Amino acid sequence: MSRARVARRLAAKAVYGGGGVAALGAMGYLLIRAEAQLARRIVGQPFDGAPDDDGVYGAAPGPAIQLLVLGDSSAAGMGADTRYETIGAILSTGLAAIAGRPVELINEAKIGAESSDLDRQLAVALSRADRPDAAVILIGSNDVTHRIDRVESVRSLARTVRSLRSLGIEVVVGTCPDLGTIKPILFPLNALLRRWSRDLAAAQTVAVVEAGGRTVSVGDLLGAEFAATPAVMFSKDQFHPSAAGYARVASALLPSVCAALGLWQVAGGTDHVLESRRGDAVGPVAEAAGQAAIRPGTEVVGTEVAGHEHGPRGRWAVLLRRPRLAAPIKPDSA
Repeated sequence: MSRARVARRLAAKAVYGGGGVAALGAMGYLLIRAEAQLARRIVGQPFDGAPDDDGVYGAAPGPAIQLLVLGDSSAAGMGADTRYETIGAILSTGLAAIAGRPVELINEAKIGAESSDLDRQLAVALSRADRPDAAVILIGSNDVTHRIDRVESVRSLARTVRSLRSLGIEVVVGTCPDLGTIKPILFPLNALLRRWSRDLAAAQTVAVVEAGGRTVSVGDLLGAEFAATPAVMFSKDQFHPSAAGYARVASALLPSVCAALGLWQVAGGTDHVLESRRGDAVGPVAEAAGQAAIRPGTEVVGTEVAGHEHGPRGRWAVLLRRPRLAAPIKPDSA
């Protein structure tokens, strides 16, 4: 079955009910346990926590843009040495520079979080914010490794996105990374993890776009860099990104966050000119999701074709390869 069909089926079950196949079978789980024991001998010791990156970034005048960050250890910034090196802080710094306004970051991401934890994170974040403008969510890795049913994972994420959109908050989701690129995990498990994580990422994209958000494929965004310079792109545990790794992820997310907030426009009133040579395309969301899962840094967002949001094969979506923006690691002020 193609990845587009798998994504469409999982997303549909998440919306309309029904069970799904767990992310990992029993054999896969036994393999993970065996591989984990080997991996512990290779990777460094895990970190105790992540820096507290809540606060205001940028010194420009005017009302602050409120940015919520939800998700797992990558969203929390595990592996970063300082608060200025997390994805949330880097996004806030870049967003402040582009908008010419300060950005207030409210980060409720938690280490070890699964998609089912997003409701609780959102409730706490909203209790701390008075007028959120946008939310960035990074989730999925723990759903795969903890054997969470993919339908339940997608359902939880879609529910959170719908809640945010009902409040007028823009949503950008960094989908499940490609776990097959983690070097301490060996063949054949790395091949299975690649397939499982990409299938989940594609299903997440379908559900998020249907719920009114947009996604950016994290995929194996750090794969090539890890192979070439693991000491630079990954932190001392050889698992979580370093400051440079987080900056690379943030640079892929930043253009989509800016677009969601309407911070730039081009001729014709849109924020992006489609270029087929770059890989931009319009089509059914499931097909766009399947392509995005294997093309890291790709955005998928809903669109209309001839005035219609849906076609014969579902929601219309745009697949975008946005030029990356340079995301500073440290802000001018905070």
